Amino acid sequence: MRQQNINETGMVRTVTGDCSPEALCHCQCHEHVLIAKGKPFEINPALYMDDEAASLAELLLYKSAGGGALVDAEPAGAGGMPRELMHISEQSGIRIVASTGFHKLVFYPAAHWITSSDADTLAQCFIADLTEGLATDADTGFPKDRCSARAGVIKCALDRHGLDAVYKRLFKAAAQAALKTGAPLLVHTEDGARALSLISYISDFGIPPGRMMICHTERSVRSFEEKLEIAKTGVYLECDTIARQKYHSDEDEVLFIQHLCDAGYEDRILLGLDTTRQRLKSYGGETGLDYILKIFLPLLRKSGFNREQLDKFCSANPAAALAFSF
Repeated sequence: MRQQNINETGMVRTVTGDCSPEALCHCQCHEHVLIAKGKPFEINPALYMDDEAASLAELLLYKSAGGGALVDAEPAGAGGMPRELMHISEQSGIRIVASTGFHKLVFYPAAHWITSSDADTLAQCFIADLTEGLATDADTGFPKDRCSARAGVIKCALDRHGLDAVYKRLFKAAAQAALKTGAPLLVHTEDGARALSLISYISDFGIPPGRMMICHTERSVRSFEEKLEIAKTGVYLECDTIARQKYHSDEDEVLFIQHLCDAGYEDRILLGLDTTRQRLKSYGGETGLDYILKIFLPLLRKSGFNREQLDKFCSANPAAALAFSF
């Protein structure tokens, strides 16, 4: 894949260049295939996989099962490895949408530039990641060095502390970058974080809900009624707790997806595994990036989902969600 530029609304930005949304084919919208050893590792040793050869092997496994693209959801400053992502994308032929933005604050050392910079400064950093090239030195200090790979999504995260002053500043910066570039937002939520309030806060900056992908909804929101309220806003709902038995079974995941479809939201469903070292086969894990293709999609088919629906979850919906839009 050669670097190319498509300077118009509707393209998807990958680490090897811009492409049409249709070129993504099967796309999983929340994965982690490379994470540098740093603060995330101190919190959870599974958040560390920096072996290019192993990560390439995982991508080839994914490709052999029918994978075409994925979103790597590790932002610069929290262990993102953009230059290496570009290398393994080029070698595997898998299109990778990389992330700028910010993770939840526990993944940063005290006084990290992410937490100390004002909103305008942060927005400019995110915009540079999206338009010039991703920072390669953001883990160790304020970004100075950039590579040619550009981000294609703005990762944002809210933890159970909720929208305090620091998070409001961070989300303001993400919204400013989205307005300037047309990039979509990938929004991490977890138990106790009020997704509806967050969607409202982001929308107040002029970001339509249709440009937001809300992560972990099926495990971060307890009530299905509240899940439906979130769906009604028009956001994309990312079902990424597949093969994670500590939260719920795959059969429960199927039921959640079925309920969303029954309520009329099959055009807003995205799939992912939210992989870590413990879930990548090439790092000794048991799940593998090919799990959705080999295990979960057959389970959906067995449960009564048709080909058109599966194509929406894995191709058409990701293509729409990841396209730049103004």
